[in-house]
Amino acid sequence: MTDSTTTDKPVRGLGGLAVYGERRVFVMLLLGFSAGLPFLLIFDTLSAWLREDGLSLEVIGFFGLATLSYTLKFIWAPLIDRTTIPVLTKWLGHRRSWMVVTQAMVVFGLWSISGQSPSASLGAVAMFAVLTGVFGATQDIVIDAWRIEVADDTRHGAMAAAYQLGYRFAQILAGALPLVLADLYNWNISYAVMAALMGIGIAAAIFAPREKTHEIRPIPVGDVPSRPPLEIMEWIVRLVIIVVAALIIGSGLTGAADMLAGGLRLVGLSAESAEALKAAWKVKPEGVYLQVLATFGGLALMVLACWPIPRVPTRPGAYLAGSFGEPLKDFYSRFAGVATLILALICVYRLADFVLNIMNPFYLDLGFDKTEVAEVRKVFGVFATTFGVFIAGWAVAKLGLIRTMVIGAFMSPVSNLVFAWLAVQGPDLGALFVAIGVDNAATGFAGTALIAYMSSLTSLGFTATQYALFSSLYGLPGKLIASQSGRIVEGSARAAESGGIFAPLKGLFAGLPSGSLVEGAATSGVTPAALGAGYVVFFLYSTVIGVFAVVLAFIVARKQTELQARQAEEAAEAATEAQPS
Repeated sequence: MTDSTTTDKPVRGLGGLAVYGERRVFVMLLLGFSAGLPFLLIFDTLSAWLREDGLSLEVIGFFGLATLSYTLKFIWAPLIDRTTIPVLTKWLGHRRSWMVVTQAMVVFGLWSISGQSPSASLGAVAMFAVLTGVFGATQDIVIDAWRIEVADDTRHGAMAAAYQLGYRFAQILAGALPLVLADLYNWNISYAVMAALMGIGIAAAIFAPREKTHEIRPIPVGDVPSRPPLEIMEWIVRLVIIVVAALIIGSGLTGAADMLAGGLRLVGLSAESAEALKAAWKVKPEGVYLQVLATFGGLALMVLACWPIPRVPTRPGAYLAGSFGEPLKDFYSRFAGVATLILALICVYRLADFVLNIMNPFYLDLGFDKTEVAEVRKVFGVFATTFGVFIAGWAVAKLGLIRTMVIGAFMSPVSNLVFAWLAVQGPDLGALFVAIGVDNAATGFAGTALIAYMSSLTSLGFTATQYALFSSLYGLPGKLIASQSGRIVEGSARAAESGGIFAPLKGLFAGLPSGSLVEGAATSGVTPAALGAGYVVFFLYSTVIGVFAVVLAFIVARKQTELQARQAEEAAEAATEAQPS
């Protein structure tokens, strides 16, 4: 394995595959493992322990909120960009010092959980789960920033691929090994072993190449005089507004209003009204509109909390505006004329994937049994995704970031057509392997391409803040549109049944095996052929909405390439003028 340098050499050797032999890519694999381990342990796996200890499903549901920090990590990402760790920063560098601290805190959180009994000390388990979640999310912020700052654009694909592979392996391990250990020994030993496995991340952070010199951007306060008593009051007010905004945003992004309802209870909301709010939040599809509205409303409140007071300059206002506003201003400055289009592309890039939220019902309606679906999706599907991730990393190194991004935009909408083909085949296991293989490989490629592309959009000094914002918000439009997936299938099926525009599609299902689509059709109140037509229409629709990403990808690629060429010319002219005559 080669070492990292601040100026990367062009990728040669084995058609770009040599990039996977670099030291930083191997370290990224280990750091991806470290990032993936805590999430499942405090969300999915912990729920099994809680249930075995006799806790109710309602209580277990609240523990899912321990992962809320992963959704809201962009809020404290500026702190990571601007704060150094005493002693460690000088020894390890800005990012690696934060890595070691956050990983040590995750170890502490998991180890502390391992020493508890949920039935006897539920509060302590909840506290340590939240602690693990906060520092696990903070670890994600730092690892993403290190991944971006230690490599150039040609390596972003390989680094993103290594991260995803390590993350997926950690989730597989965290979903299986603790259950086995709990069965053989007990849950306490199980979580102690998981805490010990986090040592892999600490070792990787110490072994990792040092990132480029970190630049802490100064926040100009100008001639604003210091007024400590008033500033303390202003900080309290602004931070309270930020916390409220975080609760609203988190409730919108996670689709769970428990924390928001709990916060409103503290200020006088009745128990009945709180339960009504939580129920309205989960109604489909109307509740999704509330969730999206809450997300945008919370973001608006966050902007208000960070906005300087008009005509009254204050140090807290300057600090918050600089911490949150400057990264966005920097992004718009560097990508003048194309920044909004880039943000739009990020939001719609995976849209065709996000709407596929009804795939399990689709497989079962076709006639596959649950074991077949689990084996193909969870075993073969993992290998197919890994292949797509690996190829995307190679493509970035060989073809370049912009071209790979454009190719990735095609992947999801085109691969969705294979599900329309699968619908016509019925419960054919070979066809299921083909469909899931094509889709998972395409998803792995597109996901890696997007991660690599978002990584290239950040700048030194704002890396953590900018990337955390991109990664936290890119799935929001998909959440809104995905809420309509079931309606589109059943609405199209009823239209086909009544002889509407989709009626000719029923002929595609004349030769389906007996029993295929029968149960689903009975539930939807249509014939099996009409339900099949509805599914075909839905998959065609998912392809069509993916075209928006393809069109935007071409537009952004052209404009961004032109912008980069123009900036290169200006830089060359400036260098020529600076030379002595």
